[in-house]
Amino acid sequence: MIISGTFDYLERNSGSRIRSFPHIEGNYALHVYIPVFIPSERKKELIQFLKKATSLVQGLHVVDIDVPLHMLLKDEEKMVQAALGREFHISLGRTVPIRVHQIDSVVAMLRQKLQFQKRYLIDFNKWEVFVNDDKTRTFLSIENTTGGLAEITKQIQAVNEVYKLHNLPEFYKVRVHRDYRFISCQCNVCKRRDPRPHISIAWAVGDISQSLKRVVEGEMKRHINVGGLSMRSMFTCKFSNIVCKVGNKTYNICGSQGQ
Repeated sequence: MIISGTFDYLERNSGSRIRSFPHIEGNYALHVYIPVFIPSERKKELIQFLKKATSLVQGLHVVDIDVPLHMLLKDEEKMVQAALGREFHISLGRTVPIRVHQIDSVVAMLRQKLQFQKRYLIDFNKWEVFVNDDKTRTFLSIENTTGGLAEITKQIQAVNEVYKLHNLPEFYKVRVHRDYRFISCQCNVCKRRDPRPHISIAWAVGDISQSLKRVVEGEMKRHINVGGLSMRSMFTCKFSNIVCKVGNKTYNICGSQGQ
């Protein structure tokens, strides 16, 4: 149970990303991502919807820690800290296993291909629901569909190239036709033709996408009504760096670390 006035429970139960492959001795989980922090001034509005979703849909947990959100409903401050006060990730590649002899090569190639990255703004403007391939997890996420999408797409393509050179599965399959680029998502959460950068806020066991989507669709209609014809931004953050995590070790690929 959560002890009143402390976060001991959260600290003891911090988890890791859900992997779609079994652990094998000598393999290390590879994850390439953009760190994202939600600005403090936007957390209050986000937590109101998260509270609403938690009260209407059973089984939601805080991402990366095995804490049911309904346990935090009575303490908004704790809910904000647990659910929104952490580092989030925009994945640029699939989380895949690599062998120890591949680590140095992967990191070096990522740094070579991604070393010159301009600063840009990432605009998050849409709640969305994703389900992984085997339908064992449903995710409540915030998606980037406008500002920063072009830059992230290029970064995904660069990561794809490194993955291919190491016989690793691509995240988005890219093919170019005339002046148009078509991208087919091969990630464990969504399968769409276009890139869908997002951060996941909450998760649930199994496929509860239909009930969660009904709640999300109602919220997005409210956003459009308030913001006019187009969806207004939920929050904006600055792109600062790209991180490669291999096992428990973290490598800064480009940019400056920290918020």
